[in-house]
Amino acid sequence: MVWAGVCYGQRTQVHFIDGILNAQKYCDEILRPIVVPFIHDHHLMLQHDNAWPRVARICTQFLEAENIPVLAWPAYSPDMSPIEQVWDALDRRIRQRVPVPASIQQLHTAIEEEWSNIPQATINKLINSM
Repeated sequence: MVWAGVCYGQRTQVHFIDGILNAQKYCDEILRPIVVPFIHDHHLMLQHDNAWPRVARICTQFLEAENIPVLAWPAYSPDMSPIEQVWDALDRRIRQRVPVPASIQQLHTAIEEEWSNIPQATINKLINSM
């Protein structure tokens, strides 16, 4: 699995998650090392969907303890998330590569390279369109 975050003018690095993402792994590998510092450094509010494990009690309690403000998310509305549009753009960029990635390592490298190559202006435009 691949995780990344975007906001107007900024983005996180991509992060690869081995195996199934459960609530504990989400807290330990995403929230604690990536989201909390990013939110605090840039004075942001977290917006994520209502998918498990993001709304698991362990995660909501962790975010509360870290004073991370969370924007309420309407149910059944994945199309409202700018990151979904960014994932689509990333997917298109990777599919256009020649040669296409032929191994997991090549795919990881392609994802990291293409993620960095998406202009921030493109991400900003997607956010403005929401």
